[in-house]
Amino acid sequence: MNHRIAAFIAALSLAAVVAPVAAAPLTAQQERDIDASVGEWLAASGAPSVSIAVVDHGEIAYVKAYGAARLSPRLAATPDTRYAIDSISKEFTAAAILTLQEEGKLSLDDSVASFLPALAKPEPVNLRQILSHTAGYRDYWPQDYVPREMLKSTTVQAVIDEWARKPLDFTPGTDWQYSNTGFVVAGAIVEKVSGQPLTSFLQTHIFGPLHMQNVWDADQTPLPMTDAGAYTRWGDGPIQPAPKEGAGWLFGAAELAMAPRELAKWDISLMDRSLLKPASYDAFYEPTKLESGKNTHYSLGLSVGDNQGRLRLGHDGAGSGFLSANRLWPGAQVAIVAFTNNDWASPDAVVDRVAFVVLPPSAPEARARAVFAAFQAGVVDRSLFTENGNAYLPPALIADQKAGLSAYGPARVFDLQSESTRGGFTTRVWKIITAKGVLTAVERGYPDGKIEQFMVSRSVE
Repeated sequence: MNHRIAAFIAALSLAAVVAPVAAAPLTAQQERDIDASVGEWLAASGAPSVSIAVVDHGEIAYVKAYGAARLSPRLAATPDTRYAIDSISKEFTAAAILTLQEEGKLSLDDSVASFLPALAKPEPVNLRQILSHTAGYRDYWPQDYVPREMLKSTTVQAVIDEWARKPLDFTPGTDWQYSNTGFVVAGAIVEKVSGQPLTSFLQTHIFGPLHMQNVWDADQTPLPMTDAGAYTRWGDGPIQPAPKEGAGWLFGAAELAMAPRELAKWDISLMDRSLLKPASYDAFYEPTKLESGKNTHYSLGLSVGDNQGRLRLGHDGAGSGFLSANRLWPGAQVAIVAFTNNDWASPDAVVDRVAFVVLPPSAPEARARAVFAAFQAGVVDRSLFTENGNAYLPPALIADQKAGLSAYGPARVFDLQSESTRGGFTTRVWKIITAKGVLTAVERGYPDGKIEQFMVSRSVE
Protein backbone atom coordinates (compact mmCIF):
# COMPACT_ATOMS: atom_id res chain seq x y z
CA MET A 1 0.00 0.00 0.00
CA ASN A 2 1.26 3.50 -0.84
CA HIS A 3 2.80 5.06 2.30
CA ARG A 4 0.67 8.21 1.95
CA ILE A 5 -2.55 6.18 1.88
CA ALA A 6 -1.47 3.95 4.75
CA ALA A 7 -0.58 6.91 6.95
CA PHE A 8 -3.79 8.69 6.10
CA ILE A 9 -5.96 5.66 6.91
CA ALA A 10 -4.09 5.14 10.16
CA ALA A 11 -4.69 8.74 11.17
CA LEU A 12 -8.37 8.42 10.33
CA SER A 13 -8.71 5.32 12.49
CA LEU A 14 -7.34 7.21 15.49
CA ALA A 15 -9.72 10.14 15.11
CA ALA A 16 -12.20 10.47 17.93
CA VAL A 17 -15.80 9.75 17.04
CA VAL A 18 -17.79 12.74 18.22
CA ALA A 19 -21.24 14.21 17.83
CA PRO A 20 -21.75 16.39 14.74
CA VAL A 21 -21.81 20.16 14.99
CA ALA A 22 -25.12 21.26 16.51
CA ALA A 23 -27.66 22.39 14.00
CA ALA A 24 -29.39 25.75 14.03
CA PRO A 25 -32.24 25.05 11.61
CA LEU A 26 -33.49 27.48 9.03
CA THR A 27 -37.17 28.29 8.91
CA ALA A 28 -39.41 25.97 6.94
CA GLN A 29 -39.96 28.74 4.40
CA GLN A 30 -36.23 29.26 3.94
CA GLU A 31 -35.78 25.54 3.35
CA ARG A 32 -38.59 25.53 0.79
CA ASP A 33 -37.10 28.55 -0.97
CA ILE A 34 -33.65 26.94 -1.10
CA ASP A 35 -35.02 23.65 -2.38
CA ALA A 36 -37.07 25.35 -5.09
CA SER A 37 -34.21 27.60 -6.22
CA VAL A 38 -31.53 24.91 -6.22
CA GLY A 39 -33.92 22.53 -7.98
CA GLU A 40 -34.40 25.09 -10.74
CA TRP A 41 -30.64 25.42 -11.16
CA LEU A 42 -30.21 21.65 -11.31
CA ALA A 43 -32.87 21.29 -13.99
CA ALA A 44 -31.55 24.19 -16.08
CA SER A 45 -27.86 23.21 -15.82
CA GLY A 46 -28.19 19.52 -16.54
CA ALA A 47 -25.76 18.75 -13.72
CA PRO A 48 -26.19 15.23 -12.32
CA SER A 49 -26.25 16.49 -8.73
CA VAL A 50 -25.41 19.28 -6.34
CA SER A 51 -24.89 19.08 -2.58
CA ILE A 52 -24.92 22.01 -0.19
CA ALA A 53 -24.19 22.97 3.40
CA VAL A 54 -25.31 26.24 4.97
CA VAL A 55 -23.79 27.85 8.04
CA ASP A 56 -25.97 30.48 9.70
CA HIS A 57 -25.11 32.32 12.91
CA GLY A 58 -21.93 30.26 13.08
CA GLU A 59 -23.62 26.85 13.12
CA ILE A 60 -24.49 24.28 10.46
CA ALA A 61 -28.09 25.13 9.65
CA TYR A 62 -28.95 23.06 6.58
CA VAL A 63 -27.47 20.24 4.53
CA LYS A 64 -29.15 18.81 1.46
CA ALA A 65 -28.19 16.87 -1.66
CA TYR A 66 -30.10 16.99 -4.94
CA GLY A 67 -29.92 14.66 -7.93
CA ALA A 68 -27.76 11.66 -8.74
CA ALA A 69 -24.30 11.00 -7.36
CA ARG A 70 -23.85 8.42 -10.13
CA LEU A 71 -25.82 7.93 -13.34
CA SER A 72 -25.19 4.29 -14.23
CA PRO A 73 -26.22 2.52 -12.16
CA ARG A 74 -28.15 5.44 -10.73
CA LEU A 75 -27.22 6.37 -7.17
CA ALA A 76 -29.00 9.20 -5.39
CA ALA A 77 -26.79 11.88 -3.83
CA THR A 78 -27.06 12.22 -0.05
CA PRO A 79 -25.67 14.81 2.37
CA ASP A 80 -22.88 12.32 3.19
CA THR A 81 -21.84 11.79 -0.45
CA ARG A 82 -18.25 12.89 -0.99
CA TYR A 83 -17.14 15.04 -3.92
CA ALA A 84 -13.68 16.11 -5.05
CA ILE A 85 -13.16 19.69 -3.87
CA ASP A 86 -10.07 20.23 -6.05
CA SER A 87 -8.53 23.68 -5.50
CA ILE A 88 -10.41 24.35 -2.27
CA SER A 89 -7.73 21.98 -0.97
CA LYS A 90 -5.36 24.94 -1.19
CA GLU A 91 -6.98 26.39 1.93
CA PHE A 92 -5.74 23.38 3.87
CA THR A 93 -2.22 23.37 2.42
CA ALA A 94 -1.94 27.01 3.45
CA ALA A 95 -3.24 26.10 6.92
CA ALA A 96 -0.55 23.41 7.18
CA ILE A 97 2.20 25.94 6.45
CA LEU A 98 0.70 28.37 8.98
CA THR A 99 0.57 25.60 11.59
CA LEU A 100 4.26 24.85 11.08
CA GLN A 101 4.96 28.56 11.46
CA GLU A 102 3.07 28.53 14.78
CA GLU A 103 5.27 25.63 15.88
CA GLY A 104 8.37 27.67 15.08
CA LYS A 105 9.52 25.26 12.36
CA LEU A 106 9.41 27.76 9.51
CA SER A 107 8.35 31.28 8.58
CA LEU A 108 6.30 32.62 5.70
CA ASP A 109 9.29 34.77 4.88
CA ASP A 110 11.62 31.77 4.52
CA SER A 111 12.85 31.08 1.02
CA VAL A 112 11.70 27.96 -0.78
CA ALA A 113 15.36 27.15 -1.52
CA SER A 114 16.11 26.84 2.21
CA PHE A 115 13.95 23.70 2.18
CA LEU A 116 14.35 22.61 -1.46
CA PRO A 117 17.82 23.76 -2.58
CA ALA A 118 17.25 22.59 -6.16
CA LEU A 119 14.68 25.39 -6.52
CA ALA A 120 17.13 28.20 -5.85
CA LYS A 121 16.45 31.13 -8.17
CA PRO A 122 18.37 34.32 -9.00
CA GLU A 123 15.49 36.16 -7.29
CA PRO A 124 14.46 34.11 -4.24
CA VAL A 125 10.89 32.90 -3.80
CA ASN A 126 9.44 32.75 -0.28
CA LEU A 127 6.60 30.72 1.23
CA ARG A 128 4.22 33.65 1.42
CA GLN A 129 4.59 34.17 -2.32
CA ILE A 130 3.85 30.56 -3.27
CA LEU A 131 0.70 30.55 -1.09
CA SER A 132 -0.50 33.85 -2.57
CA HIS A 133 0.23 33.04 -6.25
CA THR A 134 2.80 35.85 -6.46
CA ALA A 135 5.89 33.64 -6.81
CA GLY A 136 6.00 33.37 -10.61
CA TYR A 137 6.00 29.57 -10.81
CA ARG A 138 4.64 28.32 -14.15
CA ASP A 139 1.23 26.68 -13.59
CA TYR A 140 1.26 23.05 -14.67
CA TRP A 141 -2.53 22.85 -15.24
CA PRO A 142 -4.06 25.96 -16.87
CA GLN A 143 -6.23 23.88 -19.23
CA ASP A 144 -9.91 23.15 -18.56
CA TYR A 145 -9.42 19.49 -19.45
CA VAL A 146 -6.94 16.80 -18.46
CA PRO A 147 -3.86 16.93 -20.73
CA ARG A 148 -2.44 13.59 -21.89
CA GLU A 149 0.51 13.78 -19.53
CA MET A 150 -1.80 14.17 -16.55
CA LEU A 151 -3.70 10.98 -17.32
CA LYS A 152 -0.59 9.05 -16.23
CA SER A 153 0.63 8.73 -12.67
CA THR A 154 3.49 10.94 -11.53
CA THR A 155 5.34 11.86 -8.36
CA VAL A 156 5.60 15.08 -6.41
CA GLN A 157 9.29 15.27 -7.23
CA ALA A 158 8.59 14.83 -10.94
CA VAL A 159 6.08 17.69 -10.94
CA ILE A 160 8.54 19.91 -9.10
CA ASP A 161 11.41 18.98 -11.40
CA GLU A 162 9.38 19.58 -14.57
CA TRP A 163 7.54 22.76 -13.55
CA ALA A 164 9.00 24.49 -10.49
CA ARG A 165 12.52 24.45 -11.92
CA LYS A 166 11.45 26.35 -15.04
CA PRO A 167 12.38 30.04 -15.21
CA LEU A 168 9.87 32.15 -13.29
CA ASP A 169 7.13 33.85 -15.31
CA PHE A 170 7.78 37.13 -13.45
CA THR A 171 9.85 38.56 -10.63
CA PRO A 172 8.40 37.32 -7.32
CA GLY A 173 6.05 39.81 -5.71
CA THR A 174 5.49 41.89 -8.85
CA ASP A 175 2.48 40.10 -10.35
CA TRP A 176 -0.32 37.65 -9.52
CA GLN A 177 -0.81 34.49 -11.56
CA TYR A 178 -2.70 31.44 -10.38
CA SER A 179 -0.31 28.51 -10.00
CA ASN A 180 -1.05 24.97 -8.89
CA THR A 181 2.69 24.38 -9.05
CA GLY A 182 3.31 26.63 -6.05
CA PHE A 183 1.00 24.57 -3.88
CA VAL A 184 2.71 21.32 -4.89
CA VAL A 185 5.92 22.93 -3.68
CA ALA A 186 4.17 24.03 -0.46
CA GLY A 187 2.90 20.50 0.18
CA ALA A 188 6.38 19.07 -0.36
CA ILE A 189 7.77 21.53 2.18
CA VAL A 190 5.10 20.52 4.72
CA GLU A 191 6.16 16.89 4.34
CA LYS A 192 9.86 17.67 4.60
CA VAL A 193 9.54 19.90 7.67
CA SER A 194 6.96 17.82 9.54
CA GLY A 195 8.23 14.39 8.60
CA GLN A 196 4.64 13.33 7.84
CA PRO A 197 2.67 12.80 4.64
CA LEU A 198 0.64 15.93 3.91
CA THR A 199 -2.77 14.29 4.40
CA SER A 200 -1.62 12.71 7.65
CA PHE A 201 -0.42 16.10 8.91
CA LEU A 202 -3.77 17.65 7.98
CA GLN A 203 -5.64 14.84 9.77
CA THR A 204 -3.63 15.39 12.94
CA HIS A 205 -3.75 19.17 13.00
CA ILE A 206 -6.93 20.14 11.12
CA PHE A 207 -9.39 17.35 10.33
CA GLY A 208 -9.17 15.55 13.67
CA PRO A 209 -9.53 18.62 15.91
CA LEU A 210 -12.44 19.90 13.79
CA HIS A 211 -14.11 16.47 13.67
CA MET A 212 -14.03 16.50 9.87
CA GLN A 213 -14.73 12.82 9.39
CA ASN A 214 -14.40 10.86 6.14
CA VAL A 215 -12.06 13.22 4.29
CA TRP A 216 -10.57 11.35 1.30
CA ASP A 217 -7.24 11.67 -0.50
CA ALA A 218 -8.57 11.68 -4.07
CA ASP A 219 -5.12 12.23 -5.51
CA GLN A 220 -3.96 8.73 -4.72
CA THR A 221 -7.24 6.81 -4.98
CA PRO A 222 -10.46 7.59 -6.87
CA LEU A 223 -13.57 8.03 -4.77
CA PRO A 224 -15.40 4.75 -4.02
CA MET A 225 -18.50 3.80 -5.98
CA THR A 226 -20.60 4.87 -3.01
CA ASP A 227 -19.53 8.48 -3.56
CA ALA A 228 -20.02 10.91 -6.44
CA GLY A 229 -18.90 10.00 -9.93
CA ALA A 230 -17.25 12.57 -12.19
CA TYR A 231 -19.04 13.74 -15.35
CA THR A 232 -18.27 15.91 -18.35
CA ARG A 233 -19.78 16.90 -21.69
CA TRP A 234 -18.50 18.53 -24.86
CA GLY A 235 -20.50 21.47 -26.13
CA ASP A 236 -24.07 20.67 -25.20
CA GLY A 237 -23.65 16.99 -26.02
CA PRO A 238 -24.51 13.93 -23.95
CA ILE A 239 -23.13 13.55 -20.44
CA GLN A 240 -20.09 11.28 -20.26
CA PRO A 241 -17.93 9.92 -17.42
CA ALA A 242 -14.96 12.24 -16.91
CA PRO A 243 -11.39 10.87 -16.95
CA LYS A 244 -9.55 10.66 -13.63
CA GLU A 245 -6.32 12.59 -13.23
CA GLY A 246 -3.28 10.40 -12.72
CA ALA A 247 -2.10 9.83 -9.16
CA GLY A 248 0.36 12.44 -7.94
CA TRP A 249 -0.83 15.41 -9.98
CA LEU A 250 -3.26 16.85 -7.44
CA PHE A 251 -0.97 16.72 -4.40
CA GLY A 252 -1.01 19.90 -2.32
CA ALA A 253 -3.13 21.79 -4.83
CA ALA A 254 -6.32 19.79 -5.34
CA GLU A 255 -6.12 16.43 -3.58
CA LEU A 256 -9.05 16.35 -1.15
CA ALA A 257 -12.60 15.04 -1.30
CA MET A 258 -15.32 15.34 1.31
CA ALA A 259 -19.00 16.05 1.88
CA PRO A 260 -20.14 19.70 2.17
CA ARG A 261 -20.87 19.28 5.88
CA GLU A 262 -17.17 18.63 6.55
CA LEU A 263 -16.01 21.77 4.76
CA ALA A 264 -18.64 23.75 6.66
CA LYS A 265 -16.90 22.76 9.91
CA TRP A 266 -13.67 24.27 8.58
CA ASP A 267 -15.57 27.40 7.57
CA ILE A 268 -16.93 27.78 11.09
CA SER A 269 -13.40 27.58 12.47
CA LEU A 270 -12.26 30.24 9.99
CA MET A 271 -15.03 32.60 11.06
CA ASP A 272 -14.65 31.83 14.78
CA ARG A 273 -10.83 31.89 14.57
CA SER A 274 -10.96 28.88 16.84
CA LEU A 275 -8.22 26.49 15.70
CA LEU A 276 -5.12 28.48 14.74
CA LYS A 277 -3.43 31.43 16.40
CA PRO A 278 -4.59 35.02 15.76
CA ALA A 279 -1.63 35.81 13.50
CA SER A 280 -2.51 32.88 11.24
CA TYR A 281 -6.07 34.10 10.81
CA ASP A 282 -4.77 37.59 10.11
CA ALA A 283 -2.73 36.04 7.28
CA PHE A 284 -5.85 34.32 5.91
CA TYR A 285 -7.93 37.49 6.07
CA GLU A 286 -5.38 40.00 4.75
CA PRO A 287 -5.18 40.21 0.94
CA THR A 288 -1.70 40.20 -0.55
CA LYS A 289 -0.42 43.37 -2.16
CA LEU A 290 2.12 43.46 -4.96
CA GLU A 291 5.28 45.53 -4.78
CA SER A 292 3.38 48.20 -6.71
CA GLY A 293 0.76 48.34 -3.96
CA LYS A 294 -1.93 46.71 -6.11
CA ASN A 295 -4.38 44.55 -4.17
CA THR A 296 -4.49 40.96 -5.46
CA HIS A 297 -7.72 40.16 -3.56
CA TYR A 298 -6.10 36.87 -2.57
CA SER A 299 -4.45 36.02 0.73
CA LEU A 300 -3.06 32.52 1.39
CA GLY A 301 -5.23 29.95 -0.36
CA LEU A 302 -8.27 32.22 -0.09
CA SER A 303 -9.89 34.91 -2.17
CA VAL A 304 -10.60 38.04 -0.13
CA GLY A 305 -13.15 40.51 -1.42
CA ASP A 306 -15.80 43.08 -0.66
CA ASN A 307 -19.41 42.04 -1.18
CA GLN A 308 -21.60 45.17 -0.94
CA GLY A 309 -19.49 46.48 1.93
CA ARG A 310 -19.05 43.11 3.65
CA LEU A 311 -15.89 41.01 3.84
CA ARG A 312 -16.22 37.80 1.84
CA LEU A 313 -13.72 34.95 1.82
CA GLY A 314 -13.77 31.93 -0.41
CA HIS A 315 -12.33 29.66 -3.04
CA ASP A 316 -13.55 27.61 -5.98
CA GLY A 317 -12.43 24.19 -7.10
CA ALA A 318 -12.37 22.79 -10.63
CA GLY A 319 -11.17 19.39 -11.74
CA SER A 320 -12.08 16.61 -14.10
CA GLY A 321 -15.81 16.09 -13.62
CA PHE A 322 -16.13 18.12 -10.42
CA LEU A 323 -16.72 21.76 -9.50
CA SER A 324 -16.95 23.24 -6.01
CA ALA A 325 -17.58 26.60 -4.36
CA ASN A 326 -16.96 27.82 -0.83
CA ARG A 327 -18.02 31.28 0.41
CA LEU A 328 -17.83 32.85 3.87
CA TRP A 329 -19.20 36.15 5.20
CA PRO A 330 -17.50 36.35 8.62
CA GLY A 331 -19.36 39.49 9.72
CA ALA A 332 -22.70 37.77 9.25
CA GLN A 333 -21.40 34.37 10.46
CA VAL A 334 -22.75 32.84 7.24
CA ALA A 335 -20.99 30.33 4.99
CA ILE A 336 -22.29 28.40 1.98
CA VAL A 337 -20.71 25.31 0.43
CA ALA A 338 -21.82 23.80 -2.89
CA PHE A 339 -20.32 20.74 -4.62
CA THR A 340 -21.35 19.26 -7.97
CA ASN A 341 -20.20 16.31 -10.05
CA ASN A 342 -20.03 18.08 -13.39
CA ASP A 343 -17.44 20.34 -15.01
CA TRP A 344 -19.69 22.59 -17.12
CA ALA A 345 -22.13 24.29 -14.71
CA SER A 346 -20.56 26.27 -11.87
CA PRO A 347 -21.98 25.86 -8.34
CA ASP A 348 -21.16 29.54 -7.77
CA ALA A 349 -24.69 30.12 -9.06
CA VAL A 350 -26.02 27.77 -6.39
CA VAL A 351 -24.13 29.71 -3.70
CA ASP A 352 -25.70 32.94 -4.99
CA ARG A 353 -29.18 31.40 -4.85
CA VAL A 354 -28.73 30.12 -1.32
CA ALA A 355 -27.17 33.40 -0.19
CA PHE A 356 -30.28 35.23 -1.43
CA VAL A 357 -32.29 33.21 1.08
CA VAL A 358 -30.01 33.18 4.14
CA LEU A 359 -27.64 36.15 3.92
CA PRO A 360 -29.12 39.40 5.24
CA PRO A 361 -29.14 41.83 2.31
CA SER A 362 -27.38 45.16 2.42
CA ALA A 363 -29.65 48.18 2.89
CA PRO A 364 -29.63 49.12 -0.82
CA GLU A 365 -30.33 45.53 -1.85
CA ALA A 366 -33.14 45.14 0.71
CA ARG A 367 -34.84 48.23 -0.67
CA ALA A 368 -34.38 47.11 -4.28
CA ARG A 369 -35.84 43.70 -3.46
CA ALA A 370 -38.85 45.34 -1.82
CA VAL A 371 -39.49 47.64 -4.77
CA PHE A 372 -39.26 44.76 -7.25
CA ALA A 373 -41.60 42.55 -5.20
CA ALA A 374 -44.08 45.43 -4.97
CA PHE A 375 -43.94 45.97 -8.74
CA GLN A 376 -44.67 42.28 -9.25
CA ALA A 377 -47.68 42.62 -6.96
CA GLY A 378 -48.89 45.73 -8.76
CA VAL A 379 -48.30 48.19 -5.95
CA VAL A 380 -45.73 50.86 -5.13
CA ASP A 381 -44.58 52.48 -1.90
CA ARG A 382 -44.72 56.08 -3.08
CA SER A 383 -42.91 57.34 0.00
CA LEU A 384 -39.73 55.82 -1.45
CA PHE A 385 -39.88 57.86 -4.67
CA THR A 386 -39.25 61.47 -5.66
CA GLU A 387 -41.96 63.56 -7.31
CA ASN A 388 -40.52 62.69 -10.72
CA GLY A 389 -40.34 59.04 -9.80
CA ASN A 390 -43.96 58.97 -8.69
CA ALA A 391 -45.09 60.87 -11.79
CA TYR A 392 -43.44 58.21 -13.93
CA LEU A 393 -45.48 55.50 -12.19
CA PRO A 394 -49.18 56.15 -12.92
CA PRO A 395 -51.71 53.36 -12.23
CA ALA A 396 -51.72 52.19 -15.86
CA LEU A 397 -47.94 51.68 -15.83
CA ILE A 398 -48.13 49.86 -12.50
CA ALA A 399 -50.75 47.51 -13.95
CA ASP A 400 -48.64 46.82 -17.03
CA GLN A 401 -45.62 46.10 -14.84
CA LYS A 402 -47.60 43.65 -12.77
CA ALA A 403 -48.81 41.82 -15.87
CA GLY A 404 -45.26 41.46 -17.17
CA LEU A 405 -43.19 40.97 -14.03
CA SER A 406 -45.50 38.65 -12.11
CA ALA A 407 -45.05 36.02 -14.82
CA TYR A 408 -41.37 35.71 -13.92
CA GLY A 409 -42.07 34.24 -10.49
CA PRO A 410 -40.09 34.95 -7.32
CA ALA A 411 -36.62 36.46 -7.37
CA ARG A 412 -33.79 33.99 -6.77
CA VAL A 413 -30.74 36.27 -6.96
CA PHE A 414 -30.23 40.04 -6.72
CA ASP A 415 -26.74 40.79 -7.99
CA LEU A 416 -25.34 44.33 -7.96
CA GLN A 417 -23.62 44.63 -11.34
CA SER A 418 -22.34 48.20 -11.00
CA GLU A 419 -22.63 51.35 -8.93
CA SER A 420 -21.76 54.81 -10.23
CA THR A 421 -22.65 58.49 -9.94
CA ARG A 422 -24.38 60.53 -12.63
CA GLY A 423 -26.35 63.78 -12.49
CA GLY A 424 -26.23 63.82 -8.72
CA PHE A 425 -27.76 60.35 -8.53
CA THR A 426 -26.28 57.09 -7.33
CA THR A 427 -26.94 54.64 -10.14
CA ARG A 428 -27.14 50.94 -9.38
CA VAL A 429 -27.63 48.23 -11.98
CA TRP A 430 -29.14 45.02 -10.61
CA LYS A 431 -29.20 41.61 -12.27
CA ILE A 432 -32.33 39.83 -11.08
CA ILE A 433 -32.51 36.08 -11.58
CA THR A 434 -36.05 34.81 -11.15
CA ALA A 435 -37.68 31.41 -11.27
CA LYS A 436 -38.48 31.89 -14.95
CA GLY A 437 -35.98 34.33 -16.42
CA VAL A 438 -33.40 37.05 -15.96
CA LEU A 439 -34.18 40.76 -15.62
CA THR A 440 -32.18 43.97 -15.29
CA ALA A 441 -33.17 46.86 -13.03
CA VAL A 442 -31.59 50.29 -13.34
CA GLU A 443 -32.04 52.28 -10.14
CA ARG A 444 -31.19 55.96 -9.76
CA GLY A 445 -31.56 57.75 -6.47
CA TYR A 446 -30.42 60.66 -4.34
CA PRO A 447 -27.97 60.32 -1.45
CA ASP A 448 -30.91 60.94 0.94
CA GLY A 449 -32.42 57.68 -0.25
CA LYS A 450 -35.26 58.91 -2.45
CA ILE A 451 -35.58 56.93 -5.69
CA GLU A 452 -35.86 58.84 -8.96
CA GLN A 453 -36.03 55.74 -11.15
CA PHE A 454 -36.44 52.00 -10.84
CA MET A 455 -36.85 50.56 -14.34
CA VAL A 456 -36.98 46.82 -14.94
CA SER A 457 -36.48 45.15 -18.31
CA ARG A 458 -35.92 41.67 -19.65
CA SER A 459 -32.29 40.72 -20.09
CA VAL A 460 -31.38 39.58 -23.57
CA GLU A 461 -28.14 37.62 -23.71
